[in-house]
Amino acid sequence: MKTSWMLIPAAAFAALAFASPSMAADDACELTIEGNDQMQFNKDEMSVPASCDEVTVTLKHTGDMDASAMGHNWVLADSDDYEEVAKAGMSEGLDNNYLPEDDDRIIAHTDVVGGGEETSVTFSTEDLEDQDLTFFCTFPGHYASMNGSFTVTQED
Repeated sequence: MKTSWMLIPAAAFAALAFASPSMAADDACELTIEGNDQMQFNKDEMSVPASCDEVTVTLKHTGDMDASAMGHNWVLADSDDYEEVAKAGMSEGLDNNYLPEDDDRIIAHTDVVGGGEETSVTFSTEDLEDQDLTFFCTFPGHYASMNGSFTVTQED
């Protein structure tokens, strides 16, 4: 009987040890970025390993201003398209998250949030490896300073 009781902690330890690598992989597939009232993201580069089938990006607005005055979203598009997408979204209004409707150039996007709010988007990384991608905010006038590179990288 003593032998079986000693195996339980060993089995639990082994389960945790084997679970840790997958937890780490999951963490690599979840990214957070912050936007503030000074029209800035806190990152200008974001990256996930190609082992992530999908990625979740969480946008936290660390400022105090309302979404109608200083809202932010997180949008992902091919680098060649991002400025045109941002400009096309300016006239779409807050109700449409300043995004052109049904635009195939948009790979992923969050809703627009105001100070103290956060939002997330989960999307597939299929076919994104080795692509030149840009993330940006489409709130009018923000895309020029609120942008950065997004990469899906092959692991060695």
